[in-house]
Amino acid sequence: MFGKNIYISRREKMKKMVKNGLIIIMGNMESPMSYKDNAYNFIQDSTFLYYFGIDSPDLIGVIDADTGEEYIFGKEFTLDDIVWMGQQKTFKERSEEVGIERFKEKDELLELIEKTKKLNKKIHYTNQYRVENTIFLSELLGVDYKKIDLEFSELLVKTIIKMRSIKSDEEIKELEKATDVTREMHIEAMKNIEPGMKEYELVAILESVAKRYNATTSFHTICTKNGQILHNHCYENEFKSGDMVLLDCGARLKNGYCGDMTTVFPVSGKFTDEQKEIYRLLVAMFEKAEECTKPGVTNRDVHLEVCKVLANGMVKKGILKGSVEKIVEAGAHALFFPHGLGHMIGLDVHDMENFGENRVGYDEETRRSTQFGLKSLRMGKKLEVGQVLTIEPGIYFIPELIEKWKNLELHKEFINYEEVEKYKHFGGMRYEGDFLITENGSRRLGNKMPKYVDEIESIMK
Repeated sequence: MFGKNIYISRREKMKKMVKNGLIIIMGNMESPMSYKDNAYNFIQDSTFLYYFGIDSPDLIGVIDADTGEEYIFGKEFTLDDIVWMGQQKTFKERSEEVGIERFKEKDELLELIEKTKKLNKKIHYTNQYRVENTIFLSELLGVDYKKIDLEFSELLVKTIIKMRSIKSDEEIKELEKATDVTREMHIEAMKNIEPGMKEYELVAILESVAKRYNATTSFHTICTKNGQILHNHCYENEFKSGDMVLLDCGARLKNGYCGDMTTVFPVSGKFTDEQKEIYRLLVAMFEKAEECTKPGVTNRDVHLEVCKVLANGMVKKGILKGSVEKIVEAGAHALFFPHGLGHMIGLDVHDMENFGENRVGYDEETRRSTQFGLKSLRMGKKLEVGQVLTIEPGIYFIPELIEKWKNLELHKEFINYEEVEKYKHFGGMRYEGDFLITENGSRRLGNKMPKYVDEIESIMK
């Protein structure tokens, strides 16, 4: 939790941008895993955290943009709660810590809503991603639950995205911390991998690092010998000498700020010549992205420049043929790079994507492509100072995709399928870091991360 004044200033700015009406920010409820008292780990809604700062379930933040009044609605602890949980700060006390004097019981919110309706004031709320919050809002506002996500306030959503997209100095410090914990998770994995280990054994080792810092993972860890499967959450395979580990993981701090990195490293501690060749091309793609990532350019253009590096490398290997520009324009390179370059990161690992990828990553100037590969670019719009986003190029040889394209004779004027066949055994790799957009370019967050072959092999000794 930050100081009181930070939350006060955020809410004041929101009031000025929304201008009028009643603003409702839903906090999350607990979600039962197998029965009511056995819930999944509680994750507070990140927008509620941003404006109200309290990491507890069953709270709702309300702001009257006309009168300036601010509320948190919830349910105060009872003696029965304290018997099970121990003595707690009251929610009234916790509300005051974030600059809100009016803590009200949840039942009183309906009275405020009815009063607001009688005054014909606009009621602003965001689109929802949890069914329990959708149902609650439906009953509170008297709106069919199917219409909740059709009648939300675009103005409020745009305001939140605009505010949260630019990170303050305090937020950047927390993101640095999350990135450093994430870095330590990767280093621990590199130091402990050995042939004969199961994937889940390595996951247990690296995720214990997050626990040391009272953190959790920012998303489900991807730790696999089958890097050609983009989001592989199976941990049952055995690592063997000659395999590559693709590790995509991140730490989420107690205050919600997230890290996200991907590394690849050899189980044996030494890259083979073939692995080195592909990995060095991957690093060249990453460094082209570092060079191009700066304010005023679109992330779509950065992505396409990275694709040209990939295409050029594949032409040199005889896997692709023809003009690099035409290969990328046609999308033939996407056989080997079928996802986007990166995404925004902050209080969510894919920051604010609960509002919709297109609202967060695109705008009127930059529209989303429908082309295979490019359509998966989550963040395409112009970069601004203060944004934090990931850079994550990849190179994959996906047997099923190769076979399909080959049978359909897709892009046969650019793809040498005979050469591609030689790499169907290879798997896949990607490399990812978290970057702050600065006045003059960008800066990678966190302590120095191993990137080159010799750096990784040195750590693995």
